[in-house]
Amino acid sequence: MLDSMLSFMSTVIPVIVIGGFVFVIGFSLFIWTKNNNSPLENKQAHIISKRLQVSGGSENHSTHTSYYVTFEFADGDRKEFQLTGPQYGLLVEGDRGIISYQGTRFKGFQRQTASV
Repeated sequence: MLDSMLSFMSTVIPVIVIGGFVFVIGFSLFIWTKNNNSPLENKQAHIISKRLQVSGGSENHSTHTSYYVTFEFADGDRKEFQLTGPQYGLLVEGDRGIISYQGTRFKGFQRQTASV
């Protein structure tokens, strides 16, 4: 009984682990392809919020920070993009300008200054 259970588990666990890896790689390739096939869009928008998410950091493990900015377009639609730290640092809530993006991939933001 114990031998059959160990045999079953030694088959099932690797299948689950390998299946998980295949799923993650497949999903990542799907998103990458979808973004590459999406048109490059340039739209008028303003920044309505910035946030960051810190993960890790327990005991002797290093931390990782993810940076997110939410843009609102002229039609009221909102999109949140993940940015790098330097990109995030250059943006301020309330900034208005032209955002460039391709699918879910942030490409850049050209700030428009208020005319006097």
